[in-house]
Order: sequence, then C-alpha cells, then structure tokens
Amino acid sequence: MRTRTTATIEDLYHLPENAKAELVDGEIQIMSPTGEAPGYAADEIFVALRAYSKQVGHGRAVGDNRGFRVYLPHRSSFSPDAAYYVGPEAGMRFFEGAPVFAVEVRSEGDYGSQAEAQLAQKRTDYFAAGTVVVWDVDLLNEEVVRVYRATDPTKPTIYRRGEIAEAEPAVPHWRMAVNDLFPDPNNPFILPT
Repeated sequence: MRTRTTATIEDLYHLPENAKAELVDGEIQIMSPTGEAPGYAADEIFVALRAYSKQVGHGRAVGDNRGFRVYLPHRSSFSPDAAYYVGPEAGMRFFEGAPVFAVEVRSEGDYGSQAEAQLAQKRTDYFAAGTVVVWDVDLLNEEVVRVYRATDPTKPTIYRRGEIAEAEPAVPHWRMAVNDLFPDPNNPFILPT
C-alpha cells in the first residue's frame, strides 16, 4: 500500500528553476509563467507600491514570485503577483504571514466558472490569513480592478480605465491610475535592431 507524502514549505525552497508555486492541501501547486500583459500590470503595481513605501518609510513592496508562509488548515503559502507587507524581515526565507495587500493579475487560464471558484477561494484564504485587501486585476474586462476587502469580502469596489484605484485601508492614501496597468499605446515597446 502506497501512502501519499505531504509536501512542506521546505519542498517549495527546492523547486527546480525557482518555479512559482503555492502549498495547498499538502500539495505543491505550480503556477504557469505570466504573459506580457499580466506581467506588465503586476510590475507597474510593484513599482507604484515601492515608491509609496519609500515615501512613507513603512512596509515593503513585494514583486512577483515571492513566498508568504501562512498557517491555515489547508494552505501553507501564497505567491501573489504583487503585494504590500508590513511584517518582520524574512532574510533568505519566505515572508512570515500574509501581506496586508495582495494582487492577483489574471492570466489566460484565470477565466471560466472553475477559475472564478478558485479565485474566490483564494481570496477567502487571504482574508483568513490576515490580508486586509485583495485586488483582482482583469485586463480583459471593462471592470479592470476589483478591490475586495476583508470587512466585506463579497462586494468589491470596481475601477475601470480612466479611474484611480486604491487599496484602503491596507495601504493608506496610496492610489494608482488604472490606465497605468496598460502600456502607453503612443509609446509601444520597441526592440533594438
């Protein structure tokens, strides 16, 4: 008889090629690489959060593929696309505890009823672990940024192009233009020849 081995946080540290993954229900869930548009949006959010953290001298902006160790009955880690963290220094290890603000930017596979259920469960897990605000960034929808709060987790505040999104109360007074999540159409990326 074969017994199933439960993965641990230590197993995440030893993934090949520094793969992005989370530990859920004792299993490592590998996450696919991000495409250009979702990666651009996540990077822009990180840059805006980094400028904010330097300005206020508190908290840390966190980019993609960073691990947060949490202690939920069925989840041991998160790896958001961007985040804001106010906990202790982690050194070479994962951040200890959940970020106060987490960003999930949808990729190609994040659509459909099964994906919606998974995203809703992940938000529930974030809030259970102590996250205060979660952004669901959907670059293919008119409702680009859905801001979910732990205080009312099923009723998001919605921001569209041309509007200014926020992450209150997790990141006080921080704002970001929704348009900044998209490359400037008048200044496209040009590769050198």
